[in-house]
Amino acid sequence: MAYAALSSLAQTTHQILNHDQYLISHDEKQQVTLLRGKVIFLREAFHKFPKQASSLEARIRGSANQAEDIIEHFMYDQIWNHYYSTTNNPHHLHNDLEKAMEEINSISREAEDFTTEDSAALGDDDSPTVRISSSMQQLSGGITVGLDEDLLKIVDSLNGGSSNRQIIPIVGMGGIGKTTLAQKVYHHPKITETFEIRAWVTVSQDYKAQNIYSDLLACFEEVGIERFEQSNECLEVKVHKILKGRKYLIVLDDMWSQNAWDDVNIYFPDDGNGSRIVITTRLVDVASYSSSHLHQMRFMDQHQSWDLLKKKVFPSKDCPSHLEEIGVEIARRSGGLPLAIVLVAGMLSAVSETEFSWKQVAEKVGSAGELEKIISLSYTNLPHHLRSCFLYVAAFPEDYEIRASKLIKLWSSEGFVEPRAGRSLEEWAIEYLEDLVKRSLVLVKERKSDGKIKKCSVHDLVREICRRRAEEENIQHRVSIAHPDLFLLARTYCSTLRSVICFQLISASSLDALRVFKLLRVLDVVDDCNEHPLPAQVFDLFHLRYLAFACPNEIPAAISRLRNLRTLIICPRIRLRRYIEDVVYLPLEIWTMPLLTHLVSYYSLLPDPGVTSPLNRLLELSVGRRFVCTKEITEMIPNVRKLGITYFGGKFRENYQLYNLVFLHHLEKLKLVMEDGYVIPRNVRPVFPESLRKLTLNGWRFPWKYMETIGSLPNLQVLKLRNGACRGRTWETKEDQFPSLEFLEINKCNLKNWVTQGSHFPRLKCLVLFDCSRLSKIPSDIGHIPTLELIDVYSVHKSLVKCVKRIQEEQRECGNDALQVHCTRYRDWKNLMGRVTVTAPATIALIAFIQDLIVERAEN
Repeated sequence: MAYAALSSLAQTTHQILNHDQYLISHDEKQQVTLLRGKVIFLREAFHKFPKQASSLEARIRGSANQAEDIIEHFMYDQIWNHYYSTTNNPHHLHNDLEKAMEEINSISREAEDFTTEDSAALGDDDSPTVRISSSMQQLSGGITVGLDEDLLKIVDSLNGGSSNRQIIPIVGMGGIGKTTLAQKVYHHPKITETFEIRAWVTVSQDYKAQNIYSDLLACFEEVGIERFEQSNECLEVKVHKILKGRKYLIVLDDMWSQNAWDDVNIYFPDDGNGSRIVITTRLVDVASYSSSHLHQMRFMDQHQSWDLLKKKVFPSKDCPSHLEEIGVEIARRSGGLPLAIVLVAGMLSAVSETEFSWKQVAEKVGSAGELEKIISLSYTNLPHHLRSCFLYVAAFPEDYEIRASKLIKLWSSEGFVEPRAGRSLEEWAIEYLEDLVKRSLVLVKERKSDGKIKKCSVHDLVREICRRRAEEENIQHRVSIAHPDLFLLARTYCSTLRSVICFQLISASSLDALRVFKLLRVLDVVDDCNEHPLPAQVFDLFHLRYLAFACPNEIPAAISRLRNLRTLIICPRIRLRRYIEDVVYLPLEIWTMPLLTHLVSYYSLLPDPGVTSPLNRLLELSVGRRFVCTKEITEMIPNVRKLGITYFGGKFRENYQLYNLVFLHHLEKLKLVMEDGYVIPRNVRPVFPESLRKLTLNGWRFPWKYMETIGSLPNLQVLKLRNGACRGRTWETKEDQFPSLEFLEINKCNLKNWVTQGSHFPRLKCLVLFDCSRLSKIPSDIGHIPTLELIDVYSVHKSLVKCVKRIQEEQRECGNDALQVHCTRYRDWKNLMGRVTVTAPATIALIAFIQDLIVERAEN
């Protein structure tokens, strides 16, 4: 958190020094400039000397937070005076900052000492030397549950395949069983019979290459192969000589860096005799660096968890029947993590076999215990810029699936992401999230069609340990997530709290407490389904950067006071009754918020901007209700990258001017939704900018011939045609179309004949056909698309399913085993759909279907 505190303070000092709205004296400006220089120096020290800087972490965090509180209180008073024409200024920046500066100066002097001393001493390797002992004596048989399939798969990989040397990385989070699996493989009879020489070395985090070679030589000695005693040969050469010409298996356990692999790889010869190397690692980057074929470890399911627990607690007898129910619950609470189950089994083995004793253990399960050592190692190995991001994810409620788009906005608003040239804060935040996923600390729950993370979460045990770490680092006075009592927060942290995110219902009176959080940056009260308007005083929280709330029909003009606001998410009170005629009226002042980056309000009526400056920083805009895409509007949002427009509540008008979309030269993602099923006039034909990478059309019923325009887009990678996006029976594609398209979804359309060739979609990877009720077949030539990986079909027609499976069979006969086909007949998922209450969308879809029939007959 110290690094995050420094980054946030750097942004705050930049803000006060570079905005004319803050009136500071010459002396105060010099003082803040000096402070900013110290902050940047300390942040660089964390980059270059992370281990040494960690000794100052608590002091840095405290002093940086104190200095930022002082500056932001001063800024708050300045803005208050501006809007309310007062002269009240109780905070004197120079005097208040002086004490905080004393501590920061002291810390800087200490940092200067170790940066000067260590820069020369570190040389080429700043990792401390740690003796790595051979793991041969540490291997234990143990009990393997849920690994049989993994075991056989890896054993087959080691024994079969190419005669060239191959690397098999086993990747997964700490405690999931990577080493256990590798041990079982290492001692498997088929492996011991196949490989002439085997060796096991634990690499660990603070590795030394020389220690790896020494441990390998020790392993060779243990199996009767003597060292070469020539004193003039280095250890790595000795290892290479012993392995040369022999069929070997090397296990490199617990590898943490790509450098470690580079250090040893060149000394493992490839003699074409089927030699193999197994790597275990927590990091996907390390695994994929050494090989493109990864073995990803999975969590145990509930049955496997209970099976393992029983075998560990009762190795020589059955579990007593009176303990089964509570035992199953204990296994479930262990979260499918093998190490957690083993530790819990140890606790159960030490207590009496009574239901009371087991219930006492059950209450403790989930508190992590010894697992904290493992997960703490993963945490301390994180770069400093990722630590706050990770603790923030772990602060969300248990089992909560976090939308990645929301998370990266929150990180950016909190000041966790450093502004760097060339990329937006959100782009850096996406990279941060992927990094946490690669380290097996954050779990991906769902990915988008373009491969980016859509939803994520953390394992319950990881979350619990991180919650403890967050308490130790005392971040509660800065961030409150899911806290039910705003009044308690107001009494405790009113002068320092930066974030409030609610996940449960709060009363209107409790909302009144929000007004006291003067330094609040993030306020999110959407997920609590609150139907109460925000108190007017909330719009005096001048430091707000992220605001998400449910609201009445009109947003007050006072929202323009939030001059620092980057993200505004507005959800109407009736959002669950989405087809009721209701409009959220945005004020004209929305166009006067220069820092606004994300404006998401699907049911809003966007006012005519009139004469004002463009929102140059706006990257995302999602609106509805009669959005008219005039040339003036496009000039107001020149840099928008993501645009969502929803039309409903009346017949589509010809003067919505969608042809002006072509002037949005930076637009990458576009979603056009027509909710009410009206037939679009034939002369309505949007023209899209060439920058477009993802396009979703929903309910528009454009003629299929319009696909020629879309097919000419050079950068389009994802195309989703949903709910009658196009009308007509035949879609005939042409050469030189869709040059970059990788994902195509055709969802609920009346297409009957698809005339196409594989060359028309040269880069297609995934084809999804959902409820295309008239489509009975697709051209077999689609199977010849060289990049195609998946065809996913949900269909009424048995003939379509047969056609797609036949394409797969043809490809297998041609030696193409990469193409996967997933088919679900309508009768299979109809039962699931039948349990869902019929809603307005279903009615609208039926109306649209009938209208399409009328249109087709009229055209014919």
